[in-house]
Amino acid sequence: MSGAVPSGFLALPRVESTLAREVQDGLEKVEDLLRESVRSSDPMLTEAASHLLEAGGKRFRAMLVLLAAHFGDPDMPDLVPAAAVVELTHVATLYHDDVMDEAELRRGRPSANQRWGNTIAILTGDYVFAKASEILADLGPEAVRLQAQTFGRLVQGQILETSGPPEGVDPLDHYLRVIGDKTASLIASSAEFGGMFGKVDPETTGKLTRASDALGMAFQLADDLIDVAAETRESGKVPGTDLREGVLTLPMFYALRSTDPADERLKSLLGRPLDDTEAEEALSLLRAHPAMAEAEETLRGWSDKARAELATLPEGPARDAFEALCDYVVERSG
Repeated sequence: MSGAVPSGFLALPRVESTLAREVQDGLEKVEDLLRESVRSSDPMLTEAASHLLEAGGKRFRAMLVLLAAHFGDPDMPDLVPAAAVVELTHVATLYHDDVMDEAELRRGRPSANQRWGNTIAILTGDYVFAKASEILADLGPEAVRLQAQTFGRLVQGQILETSGPPEGVDPLDHYLRVIGDKTASLIASSAEFGGMFGKVDPETTGKLTRASDALGMAFQLADDLIDVAAETRESGKVPGTDLREGVLTLPMFYALRSTDPADERLKSLLGRPLDDTEAEEALSLLRAHPAMAEAEETLRGWSDKARAELATLPEGPARDAFEALCDYVVERSG
């Protein structure tokens, strides 16, 4: 019996119905493999490793693997394992991120660190990484190399985020580099895996990879805007998590640039840990600030960059679907 899988791809406008159904069928197979891959002889480990998978998620990266293959042969047998690898890699990073962020919620339910403690959450993330590597080992050395390079960027991004910008480096440039490593790298690699195992020609694979890299930048910027704008019931996370932790994101960087004396109170709240009262005040001020519109414009710029790369690809349902994703990433932040 196939596990339930998010059906958001089917609901995207301008996605041809046959393509949508084929990708959705592939995602159902990915879902089965994800659930099977994290099973352990130890019930507690199985429960912990299944925790975030059972909570759902968009399976955005797995979907990109399957969709990119439609520029070649979408029926190649290694596509489902490749999609599972990128999704397991993403899920593993969430266990670690929640520990570092001291997150209380993930996908609308208690985070693993809240339920089992930091040590179990970290080790569970390691276990999920290991299960991804087991699948990866059967996909060949080229896939292993790509995954290793991507994993290196994921770790580098986390270290850069933790250490902060070095002296002389623009904090906003540093922030964008962190996003490139922590988020965009795996999204770009998802498209590259799809091209690799879907037998897509190298030129098209390169364009899909570059488009997905820009799409990954937009995806994270949208998440950062959602962290400010959305309510818990909409996002599945406590709003203002970054504000509470003193983490600066794009709208905050733009607000800090303001020279309006009326913004001094908001600026004094940014970039330092806040208590609940201060966080609510900061959220209210930031939501009403022009910095939000400026950040949304930057988000659209990255989406447009992805769209420009896609425009050089052959017309057809697969290109239309990628373009619909560009719209989706922008609209989900609104």
